[in-house]
Amino acid sequence: MPSQNRLEKYAALAVELGANVQKDQSVVIRTATDSLELAREIQKKAYEVGAKRVRLDITDAHASRIGLDYMDVETLKEVPEWFVSKYQLDVDQGACLISITSPIPEINKGVSPDKMQQSAMAMMQKLAFFREHTMGNRTQWTIVAASNPAWAMKIFPGLEASEATEKLWEAIFDATRVYENQDPVSLWNEHNKTLAAHNKVLNDLQFKHLHFKNQLGTDLIVELVKNHVWAGGQEKTTQGVFFNPNIPTEESFTMPYKPGTRGRVYASKPLDYQGNLIDGFWLEFKEGKVVDFDAKEAKSSLENLLNFDEGARYIGEIALIQHDSPIQNTGLLFYNTLFDENASCHMALGRAYPMNVKGGTSMSQDQLDAVGANNSMTHVDFMFGTEDLDVIGVTHEGKEVPVMLKGNFVI
Repeated sequence: MPSQNRLEKYAALAVELGANVQKDQSVVIRTATDSLELAREIQKKAYEVGAKRVRLDITDAHASRIGLDYMDVETLKEVPEWFVSKYQLDVDQGACLISITSPIPEINKGVSPDKMQQSAMAMMQKLAFFREHTMGNRTQWTIVAASNPAWAMKIFPGLEASEATEKLWEAIFDATRVYENQDPVSLWNEHNKTLAAHNKVLNDLQFKHLHFKNQLGTDLIVELVKNHVWAGGQEKTTQGVFFNPNIPTEESFTMPYKPGTRGRVYASKPLDYQGNLIDGFWLEFKEGKVVDFDAKEAKSSLENLLNFDEGARYIGEIALIQHDSPIQNTGLLFYNTLFDENASCHMALGRAYPMNVKGGTSMSQDQLDAVGANNSMTHVDFMFGTEDLDVIGVTHEGKEVPVMLKGNFVI
């Protein structure tokens, strides 16, 4: 069992700083069956700060796997209207969203990637309006994590299930600055100030492009849109409410120019995609598009990701995180993007965040297209940072500015 004191503090952090639940606001908590203990604590904290109604949307990875095994593709592609209406009601009521990730690694190993792809695509098409709602920061949303035995034993394979689960809880608390004798909200307020100061330096420089290079083989140029905005840490909704979308977070990220990525990038950590671990992969870009790729494990899953839609072969986010970071220094591979992306520079295949260009949250999709933002139904981060990664920023005047050397910031 996790420390009750730390669990309550973690729940308070998710409510007060992550989603920043407002008085009389509706709240939706997405939780797996393995994370109900944390979900109930979050529910209680949300009511204590004045939430009007808190709904738990509960899923079960094992039940979903059974469905994938037994249902045919046409049935999996059916998205009932009552399900869509639930999301529309959340938009209409201005509900905020708290998601708890508690993955079962490789839960979908052996399932036809095409079957999963068609099912996921049907769902995303129906819920495109909700994705635009959250990615456009029209409400508060945040993601936190909960330990479970299967995930814990993947990270700590030499331990018994109960010991591994407890050890993973401790790692989650440490990575999110949730300590027994300190207030995590105060610690996060200071952390947000640090990230904001870092973002200001990058925003003032307004690079034309970034050049990434390391011994793994990465040699990649990523152009940035004009008037790009570096963000990370605290964000603000279109109504002016501050929130922290990811707990933990260590990143500064911005918007690439859709046709402006070229070269090759090698992933430095595995990617858990649709319940399959893609490992040892690289991508080759030309005029922004992935034109070649390979993977040592789960190549078919990588191919399905790249073929999800037209925008899935372009990137919508580029993020800088120094190698000497709290999560990297744990020495753990979490097999979960929420944590692993905050231990390493990363990029995302798929949709760009409108907030990463000046005035973007008030732009139409056509206007976002015009400035070079990538549009897609998916957004999947993968990690490529290493301890020897060099990042050189090039200004519009052609001046080269070292941003990171040997994996760490020098600006």
